Amino acid sequence: MAGLNKVMLIGNLGTDPEMRYTANGNAVTTFRMAVSRAFSGNDGERREETEWFSVVTWNKLAETCSQFLQKGRRAYVEGRLQTRSWDGPDGNKRYRTEVIANTVLFLDRAQAAALSDDPGAEAAPDEIPAVD
Repeated sequence: MAGLNKVMLIGNLGTDPEMRYTANGNAVTTFRMAVSRAFSGNDGERREETEWFSVVTWNKLAETCSQFLQKGRRAYVEGRLQTRSWDGPDGNKRYRTEVIANTVLFLDRAQAAALSDDPGAEAAPDEIPAVD
C-alpha cells in the first residue's frame, strides 16, 4: 500500500539561498522559510506564531532558486518531508527534517522583475518545475 508525503508552504525566506555542488556535480540550494499563522487565543486576543522550515532544492530548480530568490521574498514551496541523521562532533546523534522541494513559485512578481540589471530582460518565471 502506497503512502503520501506531501508538503505545501507559503511563506517568506528567512535566509538568502546557499548553493553548492555535490561531488557528482549536482547543484543543491538550501534556504530557511518562515510560515506564520494567525489565530485567536483563549482570551480572544489575536496572536501569530511562526514555524521555520529548512528547504532543499536540487539541480535546475536549485540553480534557479539561487539566482532569483533572496531573504524576505515570498514563495510557495511544494515537496516532501525527509529526515536525515548524522553523528555530531560530541558523538551525539543529530536529526534534521527538511522539505525536499519539487516546485517553487515566486510570489513577489514586482520584485522578481526588478532582479535583472538588463532593462530588456524578462522577469523571473512565476513557477519553476522540478528537473530530475
